[in-house]
Amino acid sequence: MDNAGYTTLTRQSGLMAEMQAVANNIANASTTGYRREGLIFSEFIQALAPGDPSLSMASATVRDTRLDQAPLTQTGGSFDLAIEGEGFFMLEGPAGPMLTRAGAFTPSPTGELTTLDGYRLLDAGGAPVFVPGGVAQVAIAADGTVSADGQPLAQIGLWLPTDPLDMRHRDGVRFEVPAGAEPIIEGGAILQGYLENSNVDSIGEIARMIEIQRAYEQGQSFLEREHERIRGVIQALGQ
Repeated sequence: MDNAGYTTLTRQSGLMAEMQAVANNIANASTTGYRREGLIFSEFIQALAPGDPSLSMASATVRDTRLDQAPLTQTGGSFDLAIEGEGFFMLEGPAGPMLTRAGAFTPSPTGELTTLDGYRLLDAGGAPVFVPGGVAQVAIAADGTVSADGQPLAQIGLWLPTDPLDMRHRDGVRFEVPAGAEPIIEGGAILQGYLENSNVDSIGEIARMIEIQRAYEQGQSFLEREHERIRGVIQALGQ
């Protein structure tokens, strides 16, 4: 197989990975706090022998998470929180801190705010947020300050990944951040009684899926023609 064939094969592999990402986006178009994900294509070029054409290989292994603001839905829940602007909530994950924009929390039996599947919400200092039982009203201000019956208890932190390209999707709406996260002082506000929707544009994703499918079919057609050409050359040389 010549360089054109190798180039097309690597491109096909990247298109398959992008198709999987688009399909996952469409599946999560109605998932609270989901962030749309795409792929970044890159090209590696290697010089060969003098006089020979260079070898070009495509790659699509870097995931690009889109952090665009999504629409908010009012729920009225005391522990339903949405972020307007920049930032993520930080959770205590099994292998270290994780970030999320999904703000549906609930008090655990011990009074800690957790996600519906048990991950603890962390405050601006990285400690669990605790709400004592028996309080009449819990208020959460735009800066994350949590008050119970008028008494401040904690401040929910907002965080940004140190390297956005290093964010790794986990369980759909959560991200591991191997490079770490930094607290943000301004740029984001917490709204109590709201949840943020997915930032996936379903129509745009379906249109993109059609484009990827057509590009893949074109690549497949080229490979088939290339295969026939090589087979014809071999047959001609064997006569």
